[in-house]
Amino acid sequence: MTFLRNIWYVACWDHEIAEGALLGRRLLDEAVVLYRDAAGKPVALRDLCPHRLAPLSFGRIVDGSLRCGYHGLGFDAQGQCVHNPFGPPSRTMKVQSYPVVERHSAIWIWMGDAQAADPALIPDFGFNDPDAFFVGKGYIGVKAGYELEIENILDLSHIEFLHPDTLGSDQVSQGEYACQVEGDVVWSNRTVHGEIMNERLSARMGVEPGQPADRWIHVRWTMPANMAIFAGAVPSGRPQKEGRETPTAHLFTPESAGSTHYFYSISFPRAMGDYGAQLAREQVEFLSVPFATEDLPMLQAQQANLGSGGLRDARIGWLPGDAAGARARKILYERIDAERRLASPIEAAAEAPAA
Repeated sequence: MTFLRNIWYVACWDHEIAEGALLGRRLLDEAVVLYRDAAGKPVALRDLCPHRLAPLSFGRIVDGSLRCGYHGLGFDAQGQCVHNPFGPPSRTMKVQSYPVVERHSAIWIWMGDAQAADPALIPDFGFNDPDAFFVGKGYIGVKAGYELEIENILDLSHIEFLHPDTLGSDQVSQGEYACQVEGDVVWSNRTVHGEIMNERLSARMGVEPGQPADRWIHVRWTMPANMAIFAGAVPSGRPQKEGRETPTAHLFTPESAGSTHYFYSISFPRAMGDYGAQLAREQVEFLSVPFATEDLPMLQAQQANLGSGGLRDARIGWLPGDAAGARARKILYERIDAERRLASPIEAAAEAPAA
């Protein structure tokens, strides 16, 4: 599978790389090691010592450099060899480094042309900024491709059937649905009127249990697979401004063609004090149940049916709620194809129409 490379992906949550710790993770089918330098700034290198191809994540941080656990070679944040226990540092042995930025409670990585790595291109997940919000964070390793994750979040009609006792109700499919495209951003907006939600979900949404509610679930997709859900509810007939809208992040980074890193979060303003911190802990735990016990088995079974292929080449059906997913994948595939043509001029010339 060809991945989009000139774009920002989430490599890990900020708390996953503590001072002095090493995190080895496969991203876009490449082994990467992440750590913090002496100043606490995140660093990402190829997890491959050029000497004997040992994983650098098996090593340790010494005097600010990453020492290979096999023969002790040390590399700085740029991947240059700065320590050789057997003689002068080697100028020929260098490890690939990747641009990284710490933002929105996450470490973002750019695995394409380093010169094009503009931090301004990181999508806005400001509701995850730890200075202003309590952020409850979760992670699941999914044995399914990220295209299936795009479809899963952009078409939330499935919550009626896959999550009937947690996130859904038997009225979701009767709601209003709209797909909107704003440049390279896709919105999938669903509103359900007069919905009777289960007791626990009602309490979470700020509506008295058993009371009919108008619930909105608006999903924003940005490339390649970074989604925010803005969901809220009010007693039926009341204006939305009277409700409490709670944002959640759903950030997907390919591990390989058939597996994905799923980073999810929910946040509450720090102005809420201890209660906001409690809600962040409790609500991310609430979300983890349907994600791990309902979404995960379904997505992994779908991937098993796809086999080694991706969704792009599969023959699939169509329902109205599929519009946003189809638009998002079209935008993504066009960007992937354009990037591939730029990387392969000979191939691009062969594909160009005759004059």
